[in-house]
Amino acid sequence: MRLSTDTVRLLIPALSLTVLLAAVFWLQPRAMSYVGLNLLFNLAVPIALATIAQMLIMSVNDLDLSMGTFVSFVACVTATFLRDAPLVGVLILAGAIAIYAALGVFIHLRGLPSIVVTLGMSFVWAGLAVLLLPAPGGQAPDWVRWLMTVKPPLMPMAIVASIIVALIAQLIVMRSSLGVLIRGVGGNERSVERAGWSIVAARAAAYGLAGLFAVAAGITLVGLTTSADANIALRYTLLSIAGVILGGGEFIGGRVSPIGAVLGALTLTLAGSLLSFLRISPDWQIGAQGAILIVVLALRLFLNRLEKREKRR
Repeated sequence: MRLSTDTVRLLIPALSLTVLLAAVFWLQPRAMSYVGLNLLFNLAVPIALATIAQMLIMSVNDLDLSMGTFVSFVACVTATFLRDAPLVGVLILAGAIAIYAALGVFIHLRGLPSIVVTLGMSFVWAGLAVLLLPAPGGQAPDWVRWLMTVKPPLMPMAIVASIIVALIAQLIVMRSSLGVLIRGVGGNERSVERAGWSIVAARAAAYGLAGLFAVAAGITLVGLTTSADANIALRYTLLSIAGVILGGGEFIGGRVSPIGAVLGALTLTLAGSLLSFLRISPDWQIGAQGAILIVVLALRLFLNRLEKREKRR
């Protein structure tokens, strides 16, 4: 039986999520309910949005090491300006997205490593976040709080919103002409340029879309936590990269999977809940999540080799 690359990209994260979910239900049968699922996936939406943002950057063969601090900055803006002065808050967030798009242009024109530039920007975003909220505080806007606490029928809001995020990202990245162009830049930049397309515009679009999804991640995070601080999302940098890789994405070649990325984000969120059930100290949870990622990647490599063997026959 031959497995296509796209099938493998979705099979691994889906299988990982299913296994973890079964383990959680076995350890805590009460989790198999509307309320239980809501608690398990409570923070899935902002992580999924941040993962999609990172995926867009990785689709053009770059890597964003400022994702966590940027989401924290957005959270601080949301808990302060977006609540007390909505117009100012919207302008600040729009400016932040524009800066993100400009970073894509700057990195391309100057030929700089994205890791270096985004690492430098992480200090900028962190400093701005501290200026806005030197200590934890602020308050979520009422509409954001309502949006994240609404209770749709059948499934919790976290799952419904994650499905919506996956579908929107799938349409943008895999179905639209812009998404094809962005992935084309990551796959073969010279061919895209020879076809008459602007590489600068494509990279600006990829970074701008990433900034938009990251802004959504920060807003939804505040909607769940009701307040913010400058360090609220620092883990999102590593979580977003892990989510993309776990979901079938790769660091080069423009090979990504939006649905797989969201499944990867859900898996990492669920892994944190599972580790809490096992009473593993928070200090060890990051290491345990890394071990889970290594196991899943080893399985994906194994299936990829099987696929290559089948093609040779």
